[in-house]
Amino acid sequence: MTGSPASPRATKPVSTTTSESGFVDESEAGAVHLAPDAPPSRPPTVEGMPGGASPIGRIPVTDVRPLVDCGTRPAKSVVGEEFVVQARVFREGHEAVNATAVLTDPAGGEHYFAMHCDNPGLSEWSTTVVADREGWWTYRVEGWSDPYATWVHDATIKIGAGIDSELMCAEGVRVLERFAAAVRGQDIDAAPIAIGIAALKDGTLPAAHRLGAATSPEIRGLAGLVPLREFVSPSAAYSLLVERERALFGAWYEIFPRSEGAVRDPKTGRWTSGTLRTAAKRLPGIAAMGFDVVYLTPIHPIGTTARKGPNNSLVAGPEDPGSPYAIGSSEGGHDAIHPDLGTFEDFDHFVAEAARNGLEVAMDFALQASPDHPWVQTHPALFTTRADGTIAYAENPPKKYQDIYPLNFDNDPAEAYAEVRRVIQVWLDHGVRIFRVDNPHTKPIPFWQWLIADVALTYPDVIWLAEAFTKPAMMHTLAKVGFQQSYTYYAWRNQRWELEEYGRELAGPAAAYMRPSFFPTTPDILTPYMQYGGPTAWKLRAALAATMVPTYGIYAGYELMENVARPGAEEQIDNEKYEYKDRQWYLYEPGGALEGQSLAGYLTRLNDIRRWHPALRWLRNLHFHHADDENILVYSKTRVVGGERNTIVVVANVDPHATRETWVHLDLEAMGLATWSTFDAHDEITGQTWQWRADNFVRLGPDSEPVHIIHVRSH
Repeated sequence: MTGSPASPRATKPVSTTTSESGFVDESEAGAVHLAPDAPPSRPPTVEGMPGGASPIGRIPVTDVRPLVDCGTRPAKSVVGEEFVVQARVFREGHEAVNATAVLTDPAGGEHYFAMHCDNPGLSEWSTTVVADREGWWTYRVEGWSDPYATWVHDATIKIGAGIDSELMCAEGVRVLERFAAAVRGQDIDAAPIAIGIAALKDGTLPAAHRLGAATSPEIRGLAGLVPLREFVSPSAAYSLLVERERALFGAWYEIFPRSEGAVRDPKTGRWTSGTLRTAAKRLPGIAAMGFDVVYLTPIHPIGTTARKGPNNSLVAGPEDPGSPYAIGSSEGGHDAIHPDLGTFEDFDHFVAEAARNGLEVAMDFALQASPDHPWVQTHPALFTTRADGTIAYAENPPKKYQDIYPLNFDNDPAEAYAEVRRVIQVWLDHGVRIFRVDNPHTKPIPFWQWLIADVALTYPDVIWLAEAFTKPAMMHTLAKVGFQQSYTYYAWRNQRWELEEYGRELAGPAAAYMRPSFFPTTPDILTPYMQYGGPTAWKLRAALAATMVPTYGIYAGYELMENVARPGAEEQIDNEKYEYKDRQWYLYEPGGALEGQSLAGYLTRLNDIRRWHPALRWLRNLHFHHADDENILVYSKTRVVGGERNTIVVVANVDPHATRETWVHLDLEAMGLATWSTFDAHDEITGQTWQWRADNFVRLGPDSEPVHIIHVRSH
């Protein structure tokens, strides 16, 4: 990155590409590209244009991408994440045109990236850009006339044909003199330009020799580094929100704190709840598996009215703890901690212990209330009162949630907004910087837009994850208005074609604003695939989640492959939402009675692989390959870090019931390799290494491993 055009520097070597008009253009996609001319001015406003349309630039720039809702909402990236900026740039006639992408950082510094023409016939230009710090940026595309490339093109043809040789040399002098004037006063060695001018003026030399001096590699290099740009025409500037890496990359581990340390008396059958202190003792184990975020289901007081019993039954016994999502009792609401779990001092201890173990704490933010919530008395406008005077409980016919009152944001929006903001501040004050929001699609979108933006004013590092299993339009709009991450349909995408289609959607244009999170299961989701797929399915779905997208998560118990569903429902039997679980983790540790029956080691390996390979930290670099068997999924991710190319190839058998043998066909060019290349394919799961090429035979299934995670080691 560089500062501003006042101090131009090249940070990458220059290479020769072809401009949109077919002329030589010394520039490199992704290179910092600084203009030596005066700062570009925007086109003048033309009053009275029909419909208030904006005037087109002298060098037209159209269809800039990425563009979120026509530029009315920001595109997103994280620090160090590369993404592609595209536009159509063209002009009248046959003179050379060129383009530059410009990122403006929060301090006003401009960063220039040379664009290249991908499709001259369609005037398509692109470049890869990157932002190096958090904050609000803008990006634009500048189209400009390239007089040097125009002259090189014309002079090469005419002098080569012996036509107007002296005239072309004279024209070259005029262009190079403008070039020299443009770079004057900058810390640039312009001596090659002076040499070229002198050669063009020397009538004793053959015209071809003079042309060669004026198109020397040194001058071409300068033209790529600090080009002579004329008629610079900028597009509109569009917003870009650059956030911390955790907004894109992280491994989550979900727990019910009350279960961690819960004990059942073998004589009476009565449970003693776990606490935040006992849950903190689980943190080293979670961290040892390589997770980055520990996600807590709600820790607030739970109502007693219409409390649900085991397996979502309508009648709860006196010892049943109830659903933590039925928030609120006489002991407090969203700003309180359930007395069984402890105090705010205990919560602060938990947050500190998480940080000591390298973990961030994510809190479940469920905006709903038990009938016993203090809000029912203090803020009745937060609820919907029915014609009979009762408050409406939550329903999703035929499902009924008698223990929960949904909130109403329309009765008194100012009161609702202020009260929720007050609650959020309580947890911000106690160190929480990640919120997993339960069912955000059941609340007004303008509310979320306001809340997220208001919190970001003083806490720009806060991350919001939307748990919105709903229609795509709602999921995408929640992301557009501020949610950094989103749950997805991953749990229900099991076939190869489904995963490919979904992966292309998520890693395509949607990646400019929506970051997916893959959870194979949740307390409410246990698909038939996981119920009947056996250990192979559990390993496979974790591996795909961990490698296809940068953020994934598991719900505690995943490593134990808890696969028994409640009859008639796609969720766990004896669901932890309604009762305690003592998983007796010590039994699965080395030396324990159940050693070897846990996937903890496998999950640890997956998280190690994610940390070893920076290619897996990005989303937009997902590329699918082909296999002859429709059950074999193949994709790769490539990223260059410090000049070193890191490539991971994943080959997975998505049929958990049968071993499959087939040929896979790799697009080596997409991996940065020549089509004839061979490479060492090191399987990070098994430690085996094979020599691979474009076409390779694989065998995957229950009798071996369902997934290869291949590190490409080039020869």
